[in-house]
Amino acid sequence: MRNFRKTLAVILAVIAVSCLTAAVVLIVRQVRDTIQTSKNTEELRPSADQNPETEPSNSLPESEPAESPEPSSEETEQPPSSEAPSPTPEPTPEPVVNPYSDSFLANEDMAGWLQIPDTEIDYPIMWTPEDEEYYLRRGFDGSRNSNGCLILDTDSCLDPLTTNLIIHGHNMKSGAMFGTLMDYEEEAYYQEHKTVTLYTKECQRNYEVIAVFYSQVYKKTDQVFKFYKFFQADTTEEFNDFYDNIKALSLYDTGVTAEFGDHFITLSTCSYHVENGRFVVVAKEVESGDTYLPIQN
Repeated sequence: MRNFRKTLAVILAVIAVSCLTAAVVLIVRQVRDTIQTSKNTEELRPSADQNPETEPSNSLPESEPAESPEPSSEETEQPPSSEAPSPTPEPTPEPVVNPYSDSFLANEDMAGWLQIPDTEIDYPIMWTPEDEEYYLRRGFDGSRNSNGCLILDTDSCLDPLTTNLIIHGHNMKSGAMFGTLMDYEEEAYYQEHKTVTLYTKECQRNYEVIAVFYSQVYKKTDQVFKFYKFFQADTTEEFNDFYDNIKALSLYDTGVTAEFGDHFITLSTCSYHVENGRFVVVAKEVESGDTYLPIQN
């Protein structure tokens, strides 16, 4: 009996040591992957941080202030014109160089760059229609990385633009990828982080958060609202079904409304409130930013 107890104790000790070793190895790998992710992302950002220097036109030195000439007597004696002045047409914005051109050139799988100002979410988005999960456990350079990358759903499309762009990302404990997305659970956090920016090859797209909610991946036979199945609204009914459901599910009222013809971006990450749970942030496109020149090799 004593020998049995000793043997059992040894076995349990070995199992405990093995589990502890595996846990340490896993933690070390995650830390290493997070450091590598941060390093790779920082290397991709420099071109986005470059602000082209512009020279002010028609400027005068501070020591030589411009003076307005006094009107001549002939000018003051002329009767006012009866015709209303024609409005000055607004200048058409000129295309500018894409701030993420180097990143697009570095990997053709990059579909865009997602940024939520003043947060940790500032990453490239990968799109591989032939294999949606290719970057699930790979970094931007294709090397193994537990953080993976942000992934644009294969049923989403930027050209032509679908009604809804769904972006998936891991909920990492380190805060990497969508590890901080669930901060939107608090309305106070939303109030300080209302905007989402998407940089594509062609232009900048600006969004405002419209709904925040918990959901899950359901069985195919479940007759419920499945946010992850909505990509294109060709009719008002299709649009309203998505819009009404996300507003009803939202944890709080953002006050942002939408109508048929609007476009959305949906950010989705894992949540553990239920099996196959998801935490979702939906934002509506509110305005377009810069239009970019074609990217040249």
